[in-house]
Amino acid sequence: MTDTTETHEAEAPQGAISDFGIDTTSRSTSEAIRDYWSSVRGGELGSLPALLGLIVLLIVFSSLSDSFFTLGNLANLLQQGASITIIAMGLVFVLLLGEIDLSAGTASGVTASVMALDLIHGGNLLGGMGDGVFYVFCGWLVLAVGLSLLMRLWTGAVLSGIALVIALLGVPANAWIGMLLAVCVGASIGCITGYLVAKVGIPSFVVTLALFLVWSGVVLQFIGTGGTLGLRDDTIFQVANGNIGTAGSWILCVLAVGGYAAVVLNRHFTRLRKGLVAQPTALILAKIGGLALLAAVATFALTQNRSQSTLVVIAGVPYVVPLVLVLLVIGTFVLDRTSYGRHLYAVGGNKEAARRAGINVEKIRMSVFVIASSAAAIGAIVYSSKVGSVDPNAGGGNTLLMSVGAAVIGGTSLFGGKGRLRDAVIGGAVLAVIANGMGLLKQPSAVVFMVTGLVLLLAASVDALSRRRAATAAR
Repeated sequence: MTDTTETHEAEAPQGAISDFGIDTTSRSTSEAIRDYWSSVRGGELGSLPALLGLIVLLIVFSSLSDSFFTLGNLANLLQQGASITIIAMGLVFVLLLGEIDLSAGTASGVTASVMALDLIHGGNLLGGMGDGVFYVFCGWLVLAVGLSLLMRLWTGAVLSGIALVIALLGVPANAWIGMLLAVCVGASIGCITGYLVAKVGIPSFVVTLALFLVWSGVVLQFIGTGGTLGLRDDTIFQVANGNIGTAGSWILCVLAVGGYAAVVLNRHFTRLRKGLVAQPTALILAKIGGLALLAAVATFALTQNRSQSTLVVIAGVPYVVPLVLVLLVIGTFVLDRTSYGRHLYAVGGNKEAARRAGINVEKIRMSVFVIASSAAAIGAIVYSSKVGSVDPNAGGGNTLLMSVGAAVIGGTSLFGGKGRLRDAVIGGAVLAVIANGMGLLKQPSAVVFMVTGLVLLLAASVDALSRRRAATAAR
């Protein structure tokens, strides 16, 4: 009897493992490649189409234009696409829930306008806005704080409160204070938007479409028809136009590659020690080596003098690169390694199931709009720095379309539940390459818009078809 019991106890774990399909062995390289190919055939494409498209675009434009792969153009490419990429990174959080934020573009214009007014008027927003507008603005911030506290969204309450304090105290003009004010105002916009969607229950399409118009009017109110707010602060200028020195660029390269290697290897060997399925070590090392080589080549190229004049030296990695990298690392950590990220994917996958599992769905839905509007504010800072001013069209035009397009082209699903933050970066690179390459080929705006629209349509089609194929494969 004892022998039989021991036999069953020894066989039970293996039976359980077999029942639940848990693989506790390390795969070979061929097995890993075979599994990846099977997932691709099953509709799990991820960022693969965008990456392949980016490679094709790079080859096409480099063959058609001798100026495309010049050092100056490559650096300009990074600076041009940064603002759209950052806004798209915030929109990924919204899209993961199957929601949409049509007001992100004009909301970014509002934050840029407030920052510019604060800097131009020496921190005196009351004088810059006028009594009536200023009091309405402060009332808006108080409302954002109150709604955030009601929903127990502490981050939104704190950021909105900071904006209120800066406005009421009239803190002397400072570039860093101005940028902080812009981000906090963006968060307050997200608090109002998120509350209307999550608690009141108005569809996000309707709410954000209405606010798109509202924020367009607010920007006009702040700046005035035909007016322009110039940004002559050197710190603001350096955000999008400055470069890290040569030594700093190589330090950034080592930190980026070393940090990636440390995280990936630690996760890999932890899985191996626990007997969980893991990719082949050789494949992991190959990925790290490929990234190290790419980063080293890019850093070497960007640290060369790309100035057209012998009197000026322009070299180093643009400041927008570490900015995007920091946002990417923080956002990826939040989505992949925190309970908030897991709850976000759960709500995006099945809202009712997440609710029954005890997740505060309303709070999650409100929070993504706070993140999106805050990211839109950062994108606005970068764009305003690039052009050196804020005008009544700030955040309008195709800003929103390009931002949503970047996320979708990179692989984030419009249906919710599927997407990564890196999708926005890859999609932003695709759109930046299209705009830059078409510009070098002197194509009219009509052609650029048509090509960009077709690329977005293709990405949405791939998303829909891959989801259908994945659903068929799961049956």
